[in-house]
Amino acid sequence: MTNLQTRIEEQIDNISKFTATPGQGTTRLTYSQEDKQAREYIKNKMMEYGLQVREDGFGNIFGKLDGTIQDAPSILIGSHFDSVPNGGSYDGPAGVVAGLEVSALFKENNLRPKYPLEVIALIEEEGSRFGGGLMGSRGMTGLLREEDFQELTDQNGVSTLEAMKEIGLDPSLPKKRAPETIKAYLELHIEQGPILEDKKIPIGVVEAIVGLTQFEITVEGRAGHAGTTPMDRRSDALVSAAHIIAQIPSLAKEEGEGTVATTGKLNVFPNGSNVIPSKTVFTVDIRSGKEEHIKNVIRNLNELVDSFNKDEIQITVSQQLYMEPRAMNPNIISQLKKASSNLDIPYCSINSGAGHDAMVLAEVADVGMLFIPSRDGVSHTPEEWSDSLDIAKAVEILFETAKKLTEVEVFD
Repeated sequence: MTNLQTRIEEQIDNISKFTATPGQGTTRLTYSQEDKQAREYIKNKMMEYGLQVREDGFGNIFGKLDGTIQDAPSILIGSHFDSVPNGGSYDGPAGVVAGLEVSALFKENNLRPKYPLEVIALIEEEGSRFGGGLMGSRGMTGLLREEDFQELTDQNGVSTLEAMKEIGLDPSLPKKRAPETIKAYLELHIEQGPILEDKKIPIGVVEAIVGLTQFEITVEGRAGHAGTTPMDRRSDALVSAAHIIAQIPSLAKEEGEGTVATTGKLNVFPNGSNVIPSKTVFTVDIRSGKEEHIKNVIRNLNELVDSFNKDEIQITVSQQLYMEPRAMNPNIISQLKKASSNLDIPYCSINSGAGHDAMVLAEVADVGMLFIPSRDGVSHTPEEWSDSLDIAKAVEILFETAKKLTEVEVFD
């Protein structure tokens, strides 16, 4: 365990260096120079561990350990490697490193899988650059259409294709992966909440992942001089947006049962201190464990928006993502729990309030997920931290589970 823990610490530390904001947390946006540096590190580590490396037309990375059964579907294991702006070092990379270390254990123990094992590192899970989130997993499973992918741009107007080519990626490579090539998916992630730490339990076996939807709302009015335009002659896009945003939390509170709604991004145009805003663009993120609550909040949000869509204020609503609540596979849940018990590692069942690539891959394969504790329940900040010993314990559990799923055999 000591060597494993040391390797984990070293790899997470190395990946954390690929950031646009040194000393202020991890900022590694998709298709950025920091993305390029991280992917080169991950690919080199995959090759060092004896994996066959490839990338798809989205820039997702795959490191494959071949199986003995020809054309058999793979067991995928990994997570994402992008970050939010000024985030932490563990959200995403902990799962990628865990996948790498599971493959290393296969090699160290002379194990040859019947079904292939593939370590994966996925792009744009956070949606921090191109919006929506879960782009790598949605893309490879066909839930993100090619034309929709090509139309995505960042806040500076740079398209996905332009950004890919800027760092040397090839968007003409195959994108969608045939579902029959995936047998199962395993993912480790930090909890991003306080439950495991409060219970003093190192492992959470995820039972289900919350459903979520994200919208981009554009409010358009008319620009004008801040000093010369009378108050009764204004079409202020920011004021209308502010009234809408102020009422969004109440939509979730009224729905109850853990339903949450968040406005996390706001852009004002032309963004001058002495100019009446002509356009405001903001996001709305809605989550709940029950799909009916999400749909109710969506309906009420649309009614709220429509009530302000008048008097020279024009509002458009664009849904960027919709994922229904998703249960993990009962058989894999059972195997993860059995492995934890056999290794004498305490665990508890837990649900995820955050969205993960696992919920997308559950559309096409059997999926299992583990959480490890987050110190103080904190995530998406530079203070984000998880114990490498807990990651090592999770790796041991995933290794035992992967051995079962790949039906390994020993060779000399």
